[in-house]
Amino acid sequence: MEILIKASQFILSLSLLIVLHEFGHYLPAKLFKTRVEKFYLFFDAWGKKIFSFKKGGTEYGIGWLPLGGYVKISGMIDESMDTEQMKQPAQPWEFRSKPAWQRLIIMLGGVIVNFVLGFLIYMMVLDVWGEDNVKSEDVKNGFAVNAIFKEYGFKDGDLILKINGEVPEDVLAINKNLFLRDVSTVDVKHLNGSVETINIPETIGETMWEQGVMKPFIPRTLPIIDVVAEDMPATKAGFKEGDKILAVNEKLVVYWNDFTNEVANSEGELEVIILRDGSKKSINVTPNEDNKIGVAQNISAAESINISHKSYSFSESIPAGFDKAYWTLKDYITQFKYVFTAKGATSVGGFIAIGNIFPAEWSWQAFWGITAFLSIMLGFMNLLPIPALDGGHVVFTIWEMITGRKPSDKFLEYAQITGFVLLMALLLLANGNDIYKWLSGQL
Repeated sequence: MEILIKASQFILSLSLLIVLHEFGHYLPAKLFKTRVEKFYLFFDAWGKKIFSFKKGGTEYGIGWLPLGGYVKISGMIDESMDTEQMKQPAQPWEFRSKPAWQRLIIMLGGVIVNFVLGFLIYMMVLDVWGEDNVKSEDVKNGFAVNAIFKEYGFKDGDLILKINGEVPEDVLAINKNLFLRDVSTVDVKHLNGSVETINIPETIGETMWEQGVMKPFIPRTLPIIDVVAEDMPATKAGFKEGDKILAVNEKLVVYWNDFTNEVANSEGELEVIILRDGSKKSINVTPNEDNKIGVAQNISAAESINISHKSYSFSESIPAGFDKAYWTLKDYITQFKYVFTAKGATSVGGFIAIGNIFPAEWSWQAFWGITAFLSIMLGFMNLLPIPALDGGHVVFTIWEMITGRKPSDKFLEYAQITGFVLLMALLLLANGNDIYKWLSGQL
C-alpha cells in the first residue's frame, strides 16, 4: 500500500507539471498564431497512445511511454524528428517563419511556467498550512556532532545560536546551510555555558560531499527505537519498536548518538541492554558488514525538540513564497555542481529516487510542497544548454539574435539527435543507479 500511495502522488505530480510545462509552450505559440499539431502527456512513441482527440487543428492525447510530454509545433525540429515537414517551403503559421524574439518566448514559456508555478504553490502552502520550525533554544539536548566538525571546535550537546551572525528561523536547517550556502561563522553555546564563535572554512560543502557527511548536526534524542528494519540483524536479534537502549557492552547510553557511535565502532558481537515494558533485557547482536543493525531513532520524542508553528496571512505568504522559491532554486543550482564530481555519477537518481521523496501516507501539504520543488527543479533542468531540451533551443535562438545567422536545419537536426542520445544515456544512468540501490537495500 505504501508503494501505491507514493506512486500515485508521484504520477499525479509529474502529470500536472508536464501538462502545465507544455501549456507554457502552447499558449505563446497560439498567441503568435503558430500552429500546434499535438499536445501530449507522455510520449506516443511509434504512434501508440492511450487515447486522443482533435480540436481546433490540435491533437490532444496521452501516450503510453511515461517519460515526459511534448507539444509538436509546426515547422520546428523537435523530439518528433519530423524532417519531412522541414523539406517543404516555410509557411506563415510555422515556427521557423516567426521572428526570433517570438520563437524565444515560445521556447522559454515552459520553464517560466515551472518557476512561476513553484512560487505560487509555495505561496499557497504557506497561506493554507503555514510552516513548522525549530528555534535554537527548542533543541533541548543540543546537537550530536559528527567527528569531522569536532575538529573545528564543535562539541556534542552544543546549541546553535547564530549562523553568520543571525539567529536562524529554523535551526534544523544548519546542515543544508553548511552544504549549500556561504556559512562563515556559527555561534554555539557549549554544555558548560560558554559561548563561542566558530569559523567555518569556505570549502566546507566540498568536505561534506567528499566525506559523505550530509547531516553533521543531529538533535540529540532519547535512545528509543522507532523502526526495526526487516531482514537486518536487529530483527533477527529480537529488537522491537519502543525499546529504550540503556547500555552497549557495559557502556552507558544517554542519547541516541551514544548508541550509534558504539555500533559504528564495533568489532563484532554487541551486548545491548534495553528497557522494555518496565523490565531490563539483554540482547546480543552482531552488526552487518556496514556496521549497522537496522534500527532508527524516535526523532519525534517530545522530550527532545519543541516545534513552533508559524501562520501566514495571504499578503504575508506572497513574499515568503517568493523567498522560498528563490532559495529552492539557488540551493538546487549550487547542489548541481556536485553532479560533475567523481562521486556525482553514482548519486544521480531516477524515478524511484524521486518517487521516494513522497511520504508513505497521503498528505496534501507534503504533496504540494514536493510538487513545488520538482517544478523549480524541472524548470532549471530544462534550461540546461543541451539540444533536445528547451535550453538548447534557447541557446541557438539567442545565437541567431546576436549574430544574425540562423543555424541550418541539418545542424539543428544533428544537434537534436545528439541531445536526445545524451538525455537517454543520463536517463539510463539515473534509473540504473536506482535499481542498483534498490537491490542493495539502499533505497
